[in-house]
Amino acid sequence: MADISKSYEPREVEKKWYAAWLASHAFAGRVTPGKEPYTIVIPPPNVTGVLTMGHVLNNTLQDILVRRARLEGRAALWIPGTDHAGIATQNVVERQLRQKEKKTRRDLGREKFEAKVWEWREEKGGIILEQLRRLGASCDWDRTQFTMDPHYSRAVLTAFVGLFQKGNIYRGKRMVNWCPATQTALSDEEVNMKPVNGTMYHVRYERVDAPGKFIEVKTTRPETIPGDVAIAVHPEDPRYDGWVGKKVRRPIGPAADIPIVADAAVDREFGTGALKITPAHDKADFEIGGRHGLPIVDVLNADGTLNEFAGPELAGMERFAGRKKAAEMLRSSGALVADEAYSNNVGFSERADVPIEPRLTWQWWLRYPRVEEAKAVVRDELIKFHPERWSKVYLHWLENIQDWCISRQLWWGHRIPVWYRKGLDKEKLTEADLRDPAKVHVSLAGPADPENWTQEDDVLDTWASSWLWPFATMGWPDQAAMQKAGLDYFYPTTTLVTGPDIIFFWVARMIMAGLEFMGKPPAQTDSIPETGNRIPDTAGSAGAKDASCIRYPVSGMLTPDEIQARLPFRHVYFTGIIRDAQGRKMSKSLGNSPDPLDLIDKYGADGLRFGIVSIAPQGQDIRFQEDRIESGKNFCNKLWNACRFRQMSGGAGDNSSLEAILSRLEPAKFDADDHAILDRMLATSREVNRSLCEFEFSAAVQALYTFFWNDFCDWYVEVSKSKLQDLDTKANCLTIQDLVLRQTLLLLHPFIPFITEELWHQLGYGPEGRFIEDVRLENASQIASSSVGHGLTLDRAAVAQVAQLISLVSQARALKAEHNLASRRDSKFFVIASDADWSVIATNLAKLTRMAGAAEFIRRDKVEGAPAIVTPLGTVYLDLASAVDVGAEKIRLTRELDQLTKHIAGTEARLANKAFTDKAPPAVIEGAKKQLAEQHAKRVELERLLQALG
Repeated sequence: MADISKSYEPREVEKKWYAAWLASHAFAGRVTPGKEPYTIVIPPPNVTGVLTMGHVLNNTLQDILVRRARLEGRAALWIPGTDHAGIATQNVVERQLRQKEKKTRRDLGREKFEAKVWEWREEKGGIILEQLRRLGASCDWDRTQFTMDPHYSRAVLTAFVGLFQKGNIYRGKRMVNWCPATQTALSDEEVNMKPVNGTMYHVRYERVDAPGKFIEVKTTRPETIPGDVAIAVHPEDPRYDGWVGKKVRRPIGPAADIPIVADAAVDREFGTGALKITPAHDKADFEIGGRHGLPIVDVLNADGTLNEFAGPELAGMERFAGRKKAAEMLRSSGALVADEAYSNNVGFSERADVPIEPRLTWQWWLRYPRVEEAKAVVRDELIKFHPERWSKVYLHWLENIQDWCISRQLWWGHRIPVWYRKGLDKEKLTEADLRDPAKVHVSLAGPADPENWTQEDDVLDTWASSWLWPFATMGWPDQAAMQKAGLDYFYPTTTLVTGPDIIFFWVARMIMAGLEFMGKPPAQTDSIPETGNRIPDTAGSAGAKDASCIRYPVSGMLTPDEIQARLPFRHVYFTGIIRDAQGRKMSKSLGNSPDPLDLIDKYGADGLRFGIVSIAPQGQDIRFQEDRIESGKNFCNKLWNACRFRQMSGGAGDNSSLEAILSRLEPAKFDADDHAILDRMLATSREVNRSLCEFEFSAAVQALYTFFWNDFCDWYVEVSKSKLQDLDTKANCLTIQDLVLRQTLLLLHPFIPFITEELWHQLGYGPEGRFIEDVRLENASQIASSSVGHGLTLDRAAVAQVAQLISLVSQARALKAEHNLASRRDSKFFVIASDADWSVIATNLAKLTRMAGAAEFIRRDKVEGAPAIVTPLGTVYLDLASAVDVGAEKIRLTRELDQLTKHIAGTEARLANKAFTDKAPPAVIEGAKKQLAEQHAKRVELERLLQALG
């Protein structure tokens, strides 16, 4: 073993160990019969992405879970990969094409443009995965997936063809969310609502049959008036008796007389109760127009400019410029009655961040499969959400689910495997035509005579590929690939770590996809690639040897056993959103997000990991604080120095295993501090285990921090220094330190893997060529009940006594600090204590004076005029009455008494609460009663101290 260097240099340690892990394939997920599998699939970052603080948090948590699983002896697999991110990636490449070559994608043509995108992906697409390596992510990199890889694309298209066969996919002309910037349809989940300050325009329409009579409407979009085809009023609105059936003149745009219709959907309370109907540009208007057989006039081009149907004065204008122009035209004609400031929520494209347009287009739609089962698995906790509150959000969405628009007007993505017979107008095809193989061909391989067919231009929504992620990453639907990947062993996956912002985009859809596509292997059939238009009547035959297509079950709910086998994961942990100190979401545009790589360079990967987890309470948004990342670095330095101190204190015995260390212990020589540190080690092991089981990562970090920094370093190491000078106690003391440091490194390793791996080897816990994760982490019970040596039978009275001493020292130090005497070591303390308590103090007097930085502790029967504090071993007074402000001391004691009174009230209320006393375990209730008694005793003493001060 080499000497541990004086200072910790993260960069060198991180490079060294990550290279060693990769070279040894330490992260490989291997099918190991007899071992319990533990599987995580990474939420695939966009191929355009770079590491953000959100990625740091999300992937650190995944890494903690996977590394902990390895330490527990499970066969762990963490599958990495990236998403092709259709819109985002196409935008990036198109922008580069314009800047560098002054060309558009249409100048290149589809095939050459796709080649350009692939070139870009090969050059830039792996950046974020390399950055995750710097963070320490222990993914099985040999299994890295990309949603446009050939095998994955086959899975995506297989799912499409199968769902089309089943009747879940159809093509229809419906109102969609349209992004004018990217010129593609978007699903409802890809639209973000934002408050916008705009203008409400009051516009009047003149009656054709009664010049001088007007009906007034309110609108925020006067540029769409040329697309108006009617005015609607409520049939029971008395203000418009005699108006229904009459016509009014459209005030701008091509001249037209439009009818007044009655429709119960009109809100009589809004504005004048009259609504302009523009079916091409509003979903509600489209529905009203359909009920009344109204024509559709689309006045916008796909790019958001106004077209010829808007009239010559508006045609060619950008939509917002057209809005201003339309308002001016209305004002000039006298049709604009008034305008006023108005705020409302407007839908914005999530990717392009521009206002979307309702647009009537032909699109491909999916009727979601397995919706009822998807509700049941979360409602019945077959899949558990953490925090649980997100299950309500999930179920609400499923109760109100709408068909999914799965087509996108892009070139980068999975091109829809549909071909139309040449010469047919696809926009006139009926649903029956879509199922007619003579007119429409749907398959993986395409038609045998491609010269007679034209393939669909649209690609699938990116989420229509990533919803297959848990199983398509393991070879589905190819039987040989699934066997090689170990799908039967690693699926269902164990835990998904993701953000709540994609609970609908991704989580819900993955659940439905798993329930739909997984289960028994699909039967071999040529029906999909050759005659994929038919809807099968029954499921494929059993005993399949090949999985080139999907085996669909007979319609109807799945059985409980089928559901269990098909679930994509068992747990979903939703992280919080990282915000800046002002509570704003971190973003590039605000310039409020630090570069994680800069933080790694400054604080080390372990420091960043430990710090970010420490400020991430379960499922809550996080206020980023760089000083907490610095605290993570400081903790790593503390760990390094403590291990160095151990190495410098004397040679180690056989540290190669837990059994070897336990066999060296001599329990007969344990003193109270030895019992106490071992008890705290076991308690911390239990708390970390509990916290991770309940996905309370920050609580686990806090437990480890408190144990190692306070209990071990600040107390045990300090009190051990005297024992290290005694040959009779030195060996046992060092062995206890070896045991505690070993368990501490194992517990800390999932959180800070680099430094723990280094120290593990430096202290001789592992042989060369093996890693810390090759060792099993023994839990507290296993350590305590070990048959090696004498096990760990701890003296509970000794443990309690040390806890009292630690509390006394901590409070005495705090008392000195309050009076600016923290650095003074000549302070005297007076103590009023019972005989039993003073006996404990007297026995440990040398230790107490050294640890409290005091000259001495003196027992007194009465003390007046001195600042004091109530400890578990009596009331301790600081003997500096002449230097103490009595008034300030009274204020301090009064505040402490007030705070204690509040605590007493809270404890009493809890014990008086029947809901608590009926459900809480007896031990918890007894603990609360004991705490209340101690609080009352302390209050009596504080009141006595205040009275003594006068």
